[in-house]
Amino acid sequence: MNNFDYHRPASVADALKQLGGASDGKLLAGGQSLLPTMRQRLASPSDLIDLGAIAELKGIKVEGDGITIGATTTHAEVAASADVKKTIPALAVLAGGIGDRQVRHRGTIGGSLANNDPAADYPAAALGLGATIRTNKREIKADDYFKGLFETALEEGEIITAIHFPKPEKAGYVKFNQPASRFCLVGVFVAKTKAGVRVAVTGAGPGVFRSKELEAALGSNFSADAAKGVKVSANGLNSDLHGSPEYRASLISTLAARAAAGAS
Repeated sequence: MNNFDYHRPASVADALKQLGGASDGKLLAGGQSLLPTMRQRLASPSDLIDLGAIAELKGIKVEGDGITIGATTTHAEVAASADVKKTIPALAVLAGGIGDRQVRHRGTIGGSLANNDPAADYPAAALGLGATIRTNKREIKADDYFKGLFETALEEGEIITAIHFPKPEKAGYVKFNQPASRFCLVGVFVAKTKAGVRVAVTGAGPGVFRSKELEAALGSNFSADAAKGVKVSANGLNSDLHGSPEYRASLISTLAARAAAGAS
């Protein structure tokens, strides 16, 4: 790991000032993705701007038609929140299944969404629920936010401040873990919303995506049987030592069926 300057701002405005003054500054939330890449010398920022002391980025509250979660709220806090469990139980389940205890108590929802790992859990929840990502500059709909492999709509000098999840009629999330890394080999989030059914898939492709075939099937009949009957295309899905595209395609419909069966 190379030398760097460390900053701990007390406000978003201070963080932006320090980020703008650095030759190659990086924002630090939970550090669960950035710090390992730094240890491997795959990233060598000149400055780390730690967002952990910024009070306005923390917390969970019921707001309007759903839940708003501050960007530096940890996975463990989301999993334990009574408001999340009551409003969107599937989101609490998802957060409680991320990594291990250490990761859940350090990793943050904003950091996960900013990093946009193709096998991360939160992108599936954001896309599946039709969330809105709030930044210091604007609001971005989840459908417009995820752009591909580790790529998002965030611009230079833009910081996620909170994420708003609308309350669904019912939702469920099921994933199949790669046992060594505990990342999703495939994860499927299904949600029955006022605007229709949404199905988001993580882990199976180069980025999170919606399954139109499953949305159509579950829109007509929100049941496990309806999802099981869908043949998902393997085109564009990942292929590695853990599974072929065809295997992942089969997992998508199987996990969607389980998610629909357990939706609440």
